[in-house]
Amino acid sequence: MKEIIFVTSNMGKVASAKKHIEKNIELKHFEYDIAEPEVNDIEYIAEYKVRQAYERVKKPCISLDAGFYIPAFPGKPDFPGAFPKRELLNKMGIDGLLEIMKDVNNRECYFKECLAYFDGRQVKKFFGYVKGTLSTEIRGNDTDQKWSDLWYVFIPKNCQKTMAEMTDEERANRNDGYVNPFVEFNEWFKKESGLELE
Repeated sequence: MKEIIFVTSNMGKVASAKKHIEKNIELKHFEYDIAEPEVNDIEYIAEYKVRQAYERVKKPCISLDAGFYIPAFPGKPDFPGAFPKRELLNKMGIDGLLEIMKDVNNRECYFKECLAYFDGRQVKKFFGYVKGTLSTEIRGNDTDQKWSDLWYVFIPKNCQKTMAEMTDEERANRNDGYVNPFVEFNEWFKKESGLELE
């Protein structure tokens, strides 16, 4: 059985990984908060973090970085970008975001993700992207699947509910064109390692 270390302090990401990483891969969680470089680029950050993780554990690692983008954010198009927690959630919170966006008609927004794998030899990257709209109010319930408080206000494309309002089944079966980077990673890793993943 192949072992991969997922280095993250975000338990929602761990829950998602465990749901999607195949059982013939032993996924181990290592909680180690790596400081992010001051670069507004999730691909750069994901690679930086996975290389730092490998230096720490000396075993094949994955790291996932996600950005959140609001094209019509007043005065700062595509805010908060690669820093949703630090620049948005920690500084203004969801209530502050909704207040700033209250008179903005264009409420389009999207998540971008980069899953980086490093085994000491090669870096491979897998991407996720999902469009949606920003709700006008906080909606939904807390869940251990939640990656971010943005789930309370993010309505995926072709959906009526926020991510936090959906059941696990609704989130898994939504029709928003989302490509899951964990699934993409599985397919690549199966070919790379010769595993018969179930």
